[in-house]
Order: sequence, then structure tokens, then C-alpha cells
Amino acid sequence: MTNDQLLAQLTRIADSLERLAPSSPPPVDLEKGDAFIWEAETNRLRLVPKVNHVDMSILHGIDRVRDILYENTLRFAKGLPANNALLWGARGMGKSSLVKASHAEVNQTTGSRLVLIEIHREDIPSLPLLMQQLQETDRRCVIFCDDLSFDSDDSTYKSLKTVLDGGLEGRPANVLFYATSNRRHMMRRDMIENERSTAIIPSEAVEEKVSLSDRFGLWLGFHSCSQDEYLEMIRRYIKHYDIPISEEAFTAEAIEWTRTRGSRSGRVAWQYIQDLAGRTGTKIT
Repeated sequence: MTNDQLLAQLTRIADSLERLAPSSPPPVDLEKGDAFIWEAETNRLRLVPKVNHVDMSILHGIDRVRDILYENTLRFAKGLPANNALLWGARGMGKSSLVKASHAEVNQTTGSRLVLIEIHREDIPSLPLLMQQLQETDRRCVIFCDDLSFDSDDSTYKSLKTVLDGGLEGRPANVLFYATSNRRHMMRRDMIENERSTAIIPSEAVEEKVSLSDRFGLWLGFHSCSQDEYLEMIRRYIKHYDIPISEEAFTAEAIEWTRTRGSRSGRVAWQYIQDLAGRTGTKIT
């Protein structure tokens, strides 16, 4: 084979490899909207035309944490220092609803300065790449991961710790991270107890497991609601959506609804409202 033939063969191989290589992700265009979902398979942000959120005024029983998260989000949108936030506690008490409601309320106040980007828990390893893309935009971005938790054989939390701390490059100034979890340390208690019983130095092993939550400047706890708080949630929904039903009627129905579900929470209240709106012919938009 002559040198020219060898060069031509190598050129064809190089061209084939280039075609097989994954294309570079397109530049982030966050001017198209205010909410996106990160798709790790293609390294792209998918636009969410309309965010599924409730009005901030409807949220009840979480007044203190509502105000704290809103103020933190508002400061961030205005370019002021703010903290990463972990919303943890009882299921169905409005953790993810509060994040989305705060985003909507802040954008109404600031003129859509804030972008909400949802990342799925299984896509956390791709978070550094997302951060790298977001630092190229001027818009303020909140990355949101709902129901964040880790199993015993999952080491993803280590990469998340590095991202929250910023690593060598530092977390981009225009990016904040919000997460919700049913557990304060995002790991089951038996995982932590297992570390205590099997590690050579138990205290160090446990510390390494639970230190992820320390990376969040805000810990906002959500707790089970009382019956009065549960009924007040429903009362606000009825008023907001103008559902035709008397106080006496909905009170009896709502209490019976909790007995069939075995719990009281914001989620249970919303499920009752959906049933009530359907029975009364009321549209919920």
C-alpha cells in the first residue's frame, strides 16, 4: 500500500469515527421560557410551556417555611446572595408545590428573571455538565430535584456533594440548587445504623454519609398537619376555585375522606378537592 493509499484509508476511518461520535450539545437558550427539564440522555434542556403549580396564597400550614423559601428565592433572583435549600419531612405536605409556587411568585414580582430547571434523581451524575452549560447564560437558574434520596450502594451523593460545594471551579454564581426529600439526610436510617455497626471508625463513616445535607444552607422541615390545618387547606381551595358547597357539607365529607385514606396532608386535601370539583361540575385550571 502506497503512502497516498494509506493516507486515504486513514482519512476514511477518521471521517467514520467523527460521524459516530456524539454531537456537541446545543448552546443553552434560556430565553425561550422560564422552566425546563434536563434530559441527560441527550444533554439538552426541554422547554416546559406551562408549569404545573398552585397559587402561593392557597398553601396553608407551612407559612413559616413558605416565607423563608420565598425570600431566599427572591434575593437570588435579584442577584443577591442566597442558599441552596433542602425541603424535607412528611410526604404530601407541599414541598415540591412550594418550590414551583415560589418560582412563579418571584417571576411575577421580578419580571421573569428566574429559570426553574428540573433534574431527575437518576440524572444527578450529569449535573456537572448542566452546571457547565448554565454558567454561560446571564439568567438566574434554580435547579430542582424532587424526592432526592440514596440507597446503600449508591455513591451518587458524593458527586452531588462536590457540585454543591462548587469544586475547583466553584458553583456558578447564577445557579442555586433546591431539593425535596422525605428524609433530612436523604438516606434511610438503617443505612446510617449499618455504618455505625460495620465501619472501623463508626463516627467518621456516619459523618461521611450524612454530610451531604450540610451542603444545604437552608433546612426547611415539613410536618404532618392537624385536622384544623387540613380543613383550612380545603377551605382555601374551595374559595379559590369557587366550588359551590356549604361549610357544614365539606367539613363532614373532608373528615370522612381522611378516614378512607388513613392520613391528613396537603396532597390528601387536593385529592378531595379534585373529587369535589368533579362532582359539582367545577373546572379547575
